[in-house]
Amino acid sequence: MEEAGAAVAGSARQGDRAPGKGRPLQPAAKGRELFRSPRKEPEGSVDCPNVEFEYRDADGYAAELSELYSYTEEPEFTINRKCFEEDFQTQVQGKRWPELDLAQQKAYVMRLLDGLEVVNRNKRLKAARAVLYLAQGVFGECDMEAEVLHWSRHNNFLLYQMGTFSAFLELLNMEIENSQACSSALRKPAISLADSTELRVLLSVMYLLVENFRVEAEADPPEWKSSRETFRTELSFPVHSEEPFALLLFTMVAKFCSGHAPHFPMKKVLLLLWKVLLKDIEHFLEASRNKFIGFTLGQDTDTLVGLPRPIHESVKTLKQHKYVSISDVQIKNEEELEKCPMSLGEEEVQETPCEMLYRAMLYNLPQYMIALLKILLAAAPTSKAKTDSINILADVLPEEMPITVLQSMKLGVDVNRHKEIIVKSISASLLLLLKHFKLNHIYQFEYVSQHLVFANCIPLILKFFNQNIMSYITAKNSISVLDYPHCTVHELPELTAESLEAGDNNQFCWRNLFSCINLLRLLNKLTKWKHSRTMMLVVFKSAPILKRALKAKQAMMQLYVLKLLKIQTKYLGRQWRKSNMKTMSAIYQKVRHRMNDDWAYGNDIDARPWDFQAEECTLRANIEAFNSRRYDKSQDSEFAPVDNCLQSVLGQRLELPEDFHYSYELWLEREVFSQPIRWEELLHYQ
Repeated sequence: MEEAGAAVAGSARQGDRAPGKGRPLQPAAKGRELFRSPRKEPEGSVDCPNVEFEYRDADGYAAELSELYSYTEEPEFTINRKCFEEDFQTQVQGKRWPELDLAQQKAYVMRLLDGLEVVNRNKRLKAARAVLYLAQGVFGECDMEAEVLHWSRHNNFLLYQMGTFSAFLELLNMEIENSQACSSALRKPAISLADSTELRVLLSVMYLLVENFRVEAEADPPEWKSSRETFRTELSFPVHSEEPFALLLFTMVAKFCSGHAPHFPMKKVLLLLWKVLLKDIEHFLEASRNKFIGFTLGQDTDTLVGLPRPIHESVKTLKQHKYVSISDVQIKNEEELEKCPMSLGEEEVQETPCEMLYRAMLYNLPQYMIALLKILLAAAPTSKAKTDSINILADVLPEEMPITVLQSMKLGVDVNRHKEIIVKSISASLLLLLKHFKLNHIYQFEYVSQHLVFANCIPLILKFFNQNIMSYITAKNSISVLDYPHCTVHELPELTAESLEAGDNNQFCWRNLFSCINLLRLLNKLTKWKHSRTMMLVVFKSAPILKRALKAKQAMMQLYVLKLLKIQTKYLGRQWRKSNMKTMSAIYQKVRHRMNDDWAYGNDIDARPWDFQAEECTLRANIEAFNSRRYDKSQDSEFAPVDNCLQSVLGQRLELPEDFHYSYELWLEREVFSQPIRWEELLHYQ
């Protein structure tokens, strides 16, 4: 963790060039420290058109497939086709793949899978490339992109039925072992595309299989909100639906306008119900009791003796809107299980896919988080290349470096596109991990979150946003004619420096906008209700960095920026709030507020700085207790049952070390035969 933190801190200087452009990033000057206050700009000084962007878990099917391949890999499409056709023509003469019936296709796939088990490495690679050509949609038999995608889907389902995924998983494990052995023996890191040929072929087949199944499952996608409400129903919780209230209020206002006043153009607004947490009620009563009766009653929210009538009404209103989250119930259950482990018995844990994933990741999870953040740091547009940083360009750089200006421009676009795809994939993966784990159990979510924070994820995301965001979301790092499947069925036109400079016709880069929203949501999840982490946002001077991101006029992106600004406004001082009234108004209009929320005044009782360190330490202790109780049962022997049966104990098979077999006779002589037997003591114990 210290290594990742040092990597983030050590690269906190900015001065790289904007992606795909030849001018320095603005407004930050070269050599300026990351968290030093940037140049003050008047609010609304840069105009940007409204961005119509549909935010989803993934991009379109063709777009996701095209991002699997770098432009440097383009010649390998022809190699895959050649490997397939050389073998296919020897087996099925005079026929094309689409002309075979299903039984013939299965028989040929089985033959290819048999070729994956031969000893010769080159023959295995040719068989794997032939399988990859099938997964890519036998584009040599197609005339249109839609036809390629159709056959890709058909072939991938066929390949999965024949056991291709498990076969390639075994090859992948073998390739990883070989790579580790080679790297430890030769100490030669991968430096070009040729160094990862076998690995890329295997991963490409596995990705195509998974992606086609994902698209098939997306026909009826599970909504996060409906899943959460189903979970609440199973726990006998009230489901807080916001639509009926909004619909009722909207209907009343429409009736009013039609009956009593002329019609006005009505804006489409999101009406949200109040959510009052139990902590809010406790804090309100604590302040009221201190004011009126001079003492408090701890967490008692029922006793109102001595308080004036308006306080009674306020408490009643707060309780009407009290919201008990699933996380609150899970935390309460953990407290009870920790206090009464014997009486409550063993917890029944559902063996969900998320639970199995967490159990598999648990003991190496800190290393996983550090590795992902290191790669994210290396892919950040503001990061400089360093000798000790991770080489993320080995899968893009060709064996022979470009010698012409056009080749250099093409490689430059490919490198920038490669970095953008890495940022997109890591940000989405981390966000999905947090969302799934939070739904499964709050302490699983908190464990991942805390390790991300320990590995300096918060300053890393702020470093990412300390660039010209408008330049990033309008970057033109793509060559559409080279994208799969277009490049497989159309002749490649002549590329020129002008066409590469112009890029595609899209005004915005959806990939980069998607990454920005992911990182903002990730930052929100890490800091929500965590005051120590909110103070990190203040210390790292995030307010001006986030404020510049508001120039991108996309509703969801602006919402998450405003949320991050809202939670820290009470720490920024009166002068900041006075100087940023336009931002304060936007927060008031677009972000949900708590009923007794005084975020704009800085009087919240939670703003006590001495609680921050204790809060994080308490959370860590609770997480460790949860992991130890649920996943380290073999190590927790305090409450484990004891086997007192002599026959059962002697009948257990014990794993002995290898050297014990060699020294067994010596041990027997020393510990048994040479020791006198004290029969009196033995009889005494019986």
